[in-house]
Amino acid sequence: MIDVPEGFARSTIEREGEPGAAWLVELPGVVEELLGRWGCVPDGEIMHGGVGVIVPVRRPAEGAAVVKVSFPHPGNVHEPDAFAAWGGRGAVLLHERDDEHFAMLLERARASTLAEIEEGDEVVATAGRISHRLAIPAPPELPRLREQADAWESQLRRDTEELTHTLSRYAVDAAVATVQELGRDQPDTLIHGDLHAGNILRADREPWLAVDPKGYVGDPAYDAGILLRSRALTLLAAGDLRTAMDRALYVFADAAEVDRERARRWAQFHAVQSAFWGRRHGFRRARGGARLDWLTQFVDSLAELLVDRARSS
Repeated sequence: MIDVPEGFARSTIEREGEPGAAWLVELPGVVEELLGRWGCVPDGEIMHGGVGVIVPVRRPAEGAAVVKVSFPHPGNVHEPDAFAAWGGRGAVLLHERDDEHFAMLLERARASTLAEIEEGDEVVATAGRISHRLAIPAPPELPRLREQADAWESQLRRDTEELTHTLSRYAVDAAVATVQELGRDQPDTLIHGDLHAGNILRADREPWLAVDPKGYVGDPAYDAGILLRSRALTLLAAGDLRTAMDRALYVFADAAEVDRERARRWAQFHAVQSAFWGRRHGFRRARGGARLDWLTQFVDSLAELLVDRARSS
């Protein structure tokens, strides 16, 4: 039986409460059954992400692989569908799946991520190229982002009215306009949906491979906002945030072969969403106190800066 990492168990219970605790009790037995059924033997120390454990294994047919078991959550439902559609194109290969247990046997990549690269342009360009490779015609069963547009707009308007915030009306209106003009008319293209540098791993079959997709269907430029949000603090360290942000968007858009203006608008929408989310729920980096206040104000300034680029161009 595996030993569930203590930090993972603690964070799962804090986030999920009693259902999380019950799932953790069953987890070692689930992993043991999967290893036997899939003919795998453990081959390294257990790792974990935010919502799942990753067990390095070996199997005669594939060699090095990992068994990933995630806490059951709607956001994880279509991860194996995305891997199956890509068939190894820009992402790790899917060897086996058990949807009942939110489990997969996947190609093993390395532990190092794109986030560890110091050269900013290389990070953004690599992510853009991965995004382009993942942008393929989508299977019909995957969730369409355009179906979330009404909920996005309603939430933005509710947050504007209910929360105390410093976002300008112009910034909020720009995010709403993006939903109305881009959100409801999106292509049937499979995208990652959570494409940040930590979800791109070094690999052997290809230099870099994506992991942890949401399996959304929509505008490939949508992922530009995800990437920029994850790199915002790194861009701040560059000194001139406006210039660094502008360059990051352009490098990503060119590498991903998406329209620069669409990428900027999605990035601004994500920034406004994050500013409101932080006020309601906190951020992973900070749940309260002065650090949360600083991060919230920083995201506000990012949302304003992104919309100011449109106003001044």
